[in-house]
Amino acid sequence: MIDRRSLLAGLAAAPLTACATGTGFVTGVEGPSLTLVTFNIWHNQGDWAARLPLLIAAIRADNPDVIALQEVLEDAAVGLPNQARTIADALGGYEMHFVSTDAEGAPRRYGNAILSRLPVLAHDWKKLEPLDDYRTAIRARVDVGGRAVDIVNTHLAWQADAQAVRARQIADLMAWLPRDGTPLIAMGDFNAVQEDTGLAVLTGERFFSALPPGSAPTTLNPAKNHPPRVIDHIFAETARFAPVRGAVIGSAPSGGEYPSDHFGVAATVRLR
Repeated sequence: MIDRRSLLAGLAAAPLTACATGTGFVTGVEGPSLTLVTFNIWHNQGDWAARLPLLIAAIRADNPDVIALQEVLEDAAVGLPNQARTIADALGGYEMHFVSTDAEGAPRRYGNAILSRLPVLAHDWKKLEPLDDYRTAIRARVDVGGRAVDIVNTHLAWQADAQAVRARQIADLMAWLPRDGTPLIAMGDFNAVQEDTGLAVLTGERFFSALPPGSAPTTLNPAKNHPPRVIDHIFAETARFAPVRGAVIGSAPSGGEYPSDHFGVAATVRLR
């Protein structure tokens, strides 16, 4: 069993330049680079006013081109504007796209978002099968140095025994994507470790992970009573991208507060 205090101490002591534990890669690829962040922001749970500046600081430190956010909330009843819009405005220079299974114009909407400071060439989204799990995928096609790249953000079924549901959700996602050869990156909260059979499509030879198995202790925050598991991922197509760097971010507290009940994942890749 991993000692929770030792785990937290180790994460807090990680280099500030990476904001947490990181994995470096050696590559000679000279193509344009792309820096990415995925973060489950825990909607408005805990002290949102205290967490917000910590989230912004953790994301800004990696200076990402594209950001995937999960558990994004907007709620008129409590005076909460769209959290992804708030983060995008604070960071500056990001175009924001948000998806929810809640109806457009509803006073309360909950879902996922993509923020991009690169030109967005196209964007769309879908509800994932099975529809009764209320999961979505959102896609942005961005311009990376004159080349189109598809970036997908999703948040899958959470139940420990839901491998088959996650496999169905990923299959539905992959079948929905354009089949025009555009390089693909998938990121988000997959609610499963890479060894989970439900993620087999994304953990085979076609994709590599920004956090290879064993490279980080957890992306779930042990201070929020979560068991240590890496369930937040960035997957990039092996034939189209070369890994440069992967890191866990937002793992150090400030004034006793953390950005979220998850840690974020950051990655830099290069187009082959």
